[in-house]
Amino acid sequence: MAETPETRYAKSGDLHIAYQVLGEGPIDLVIVPGWVSHVEVVWQEPQAADFLRRLGEFCRVILFDKRGTGMSDPINHAPPVDERMDDIRAVMEAAGSRRAALLGYSEGGPMALLFAATYPDRTSAVIPYASFARLLGANDYPEGMSEETAELFFDGVKRAGMDGALYDVVVPSRKGDERFRDWFARITRQSASPALLILYMEANLKIDIRPILPLIQVPTLVLHRTGDNLVAVGHGRYLAAHIPGARYVELDGEDHWPWFGDTDAVIEEIEEFLTGIRHAPRTDRVLATVMFSDIVGSTQHLARLGDRRWKELLDQYDTAVLRQVERFRGRVVKQTGDGALATFDGPARAVQCADALRHAARAIGIEIRAGLHVGECELRGDDVSGLAVHIASRVQDDAPPGEILVSRTVTDLVAGSGIEFEDRGEHELKGVPGTWKLYAVS
Repeated sequence: MAETPETRYAKSGDLHIAYQVLGEGPIDLVIVPGWVSHVEVVWQEPQAADFLRRLGEFCRVILFDKRGTGMSDPINHAPPVDERMDDIRAVMEAAGSRRAALLGYSEGGPMALLFAATYPDRTSAVIPYASFARLLGANDYPEGMSEETAELFFDGVKRAGMDGALYDVVVPSRKGDERFRDWFARITRQSASPALLILYMEANLKIDIRPILPLIQVPTLVLHRTGDNLVAVGHGRYLAAHIPGARYVELDGEDHWPWFGDTDAVIEEIEEFLTGIRHAPRTDRVLATVMFSDIVGSTQHLARLGDRRWKELLDQYDTAVLRQVERFRGRVVKQTGDGALATFDGPARAVQCADALRHAARAIGIEIRAGLHVGECELRGDDVSGLAVHIASRVQDDAPPGEILVSRTVTDLVAGSGIEFEDRGEHELKGVPGTWKLYAVS
């Protein structure tokens, strides 16, 4: 998990607006959020955190929660766009930013564009991503959605919007990832109450900034993914066609939020637009053994032992994880309270570490399960990603209490090591194509 920047507060009228600043680049970049934002919960999702860190390599990034959402003061109504726009000015002043570029995604796009038209002297550039001039269709705006479609979407949000069920519509690239769904549900719930969320969405249907588009004088980059399921690509094309001198780039993919999917393409376009320089993606790919482990029956243990004793037990287990991973020359990527993700440069050492962890857990009265897979991983800072990580997670999900399951790739690479395995047959791993032969460490 990335270190979270300090959360501060700016005064916008009578309201306190939560904001953060990261990076030391020569260009100030304000991220204007959509209808879901929380400046601290966003850092709990590694891919989103990595996106923000990478922006901070060439910009001084200012991110905030608009009024009524996230960590900002609550409100009991959905303010109009021009009122929300005041929050941009407030956080810029609090952060000491005289002039900034604005990256507005989703409903943040109209806020950013309106600010750029109103305060061109304070706006160096504006970048609407997956955004729109208006949402509803009209005789002179066929790009918009029908009222029937909007009503169906609202019904979906009312029924399932707060429990993460819409995550595969907003971020299709993470479909089938239950850990991501949990994070998506958490950031949605902590962004706004269900009632305010609906009020905001209803207010968004009334947005229509088409008359101000010809008045925008600052450099503009319009970014839109061709398969966006929430805001169709026609909205982006309309913006680009009606903003004087706008540059328009269509990106492959379906994800509505910019920090998921092919983030390299988004970062490269923004960097080149703001700095004139396009760097190659700064990623390293290595072959690694990925190990996921978690404690079996955490909720039951907590109920039986109570908060204090359970925390003591978790601290003991966390210490054991760090000690054993270091012993077998691995690296702890993250610890999640009742679980851990670690990588190793050799599969035999990873299996031996998982077995040592199993014994250490039993010594303090708990049981674990673990999953291991070998594959190419993408390293970005302290985090890892890629299909190998996803597969190892799914292997762990299939492991019964007390077992260490590994993929066939692991058994093939440790042949001759003396480690023994038991065949657990073919498995379908959620979100991973095909069937997979899994083996338990004896």
